[in-house]
Amino acid sequence: MAQGFDIKEHTLGNGLRVVLSEDHLTPVAAVCLWYDVGSRHEVAGRTGLAHLFEHLMFQGSAQVKGNGHFELVQAAGGSLNGTTSFERTNYFETMPAHQVELALWLEADRMGSLLAALDQESLDNQRAVVKNERRQRYDNVPYGTAFEKLTAMAYPDGHPYHHTPIGSMADLDAATLEDARDFFRTYYAPNNAVLAVVGDIDPEQTLAWIEKYFGSIPAHDGKRPPRDGSAVVRDGVAPLREHLVEEVPSRAVMQAYLLPLDGTREADAADLALTVLGSGESSRLYNRLVRRDRLSVTAGFGLLRLAGAPSLGWLDSKTSGEATVEAVEAAIDEELARFAAEGPTPAELERAQAQIEREWLDRLDTVGGRADELCRYAVLFGDPKLLNEALPKVLEVTAEEVQAVAQKYLTPDNRAVLTYEPAAQGADAAATEDVNA
Repeated sequence: MAQGFDIKEHTLGNGLRVVLSEDHLTPVAAVCLWYDVGSRHEVAGRTGLAHLFEHLMFQGSAQVKGNGHFELVQAAGGSLNGTTSFERTNYFETMPAHQVELALWLEADRMGSLLAALDQESLDNQRAVVKNERRQRYDNVPYGTAFEKLTAMAYPDGHPYHHTPIGSMADLDAATLEDARDFFRTYYAPNNAVLAVVGDIDPEQTLAWIEKYFGSIPAHDGKRPPRDGSAVVRDGVAPLREHLVEEVPSRAVMQAYLLPLDGTREADAADLALTVLGSGESSRLYNRLVRRDRLSVTAGFGLLRLAGAPSLGWLDSKTSGEATVEAVEAAIDEELARFAAEGPTPAELERAQAQIEREWLDRLDTVGGRADELCRYAVLFGDPKLLNEALPKVLEVTAEEVQAVAQKYLTPDNRAVLTYEPAAQGADAAATEDVNA
């Protein structure tokens, strides 16, 4: 790692950016394709379309019918999946090295010819799948919509990041076949994508296959709507606090803080601050809330890095016994204020940097993780070679920089707060309480 990974870049005539990284340690290779489209690109009334389309991409293309993409990859000994976030949609296969060509052909076939197979039946089928996913992961589980609610509070109405990738039931129902086709034509084009191939490959042969299968796919010649969310302007009306009385196991306090944009030194400092404060059982919040005061059974503070909008710091604490949300909030405020006043100790900073280093090296230890990160740096920051600089930058951050980030961002006027009360205990209070108070 000290010398960095070998990274080669190419751009096809149709605008597809290609990143290759040769590694013969094991006889496997990863193919990863990032499209520069996520929930931030959706318009009002059509939320969830990016995630719905991720599902549609596995429903067949001109040469690959039905579930054939899964069947062919798995029959060849590979694994595959796709995910959707605020900022991108990715698709990836990890294959035995001699099966890389198959993965490239499959990805090219659906990039170039998905519309040949996209019909009302497949749309309705996958719409039902996504709606069921929403029920199982969000609507019908305790605290399931917490992140969705906090995101909507943190990024005001009209902001590209106001809604999460899962979308709303009403918008999923409203999506038409023509909506889906327009979405594909706009965003699923070679000049809106980055393809990374990492592992036991011959770069020359791999590039020849890429040119063969992707080179004839036409570029999208229209403009894509700009969806910059780097500025957050509040109107002073939308509530930044909500109290819910629901069927949940215990009271809970959740907070969301707007933090620096990913790709900046301040974002690295924020990552270190949140690691010291709320990552693992040695963190300050865990020691205070769980071990010392016994107000909570869990206490965590994590960072969702975002490049096109302020990153999101997510604090989550479930209470213990009869502890009140007021007591938990007061303890959190004290710990954040103390951290802002003192900064991290040398031991805390060293431990946080070691933790981030371990997680980063674990990520890059797999060809799939490395391919995904190369795509991320290419799509979001324009340069896949920044991967080799990421860890040294984190290790250079000083205690003073971490403290400065805490003082600037971890403040009561820069957060949204969501609290929960179990329905059995809170029924009487709910009759008179304003949830937006």
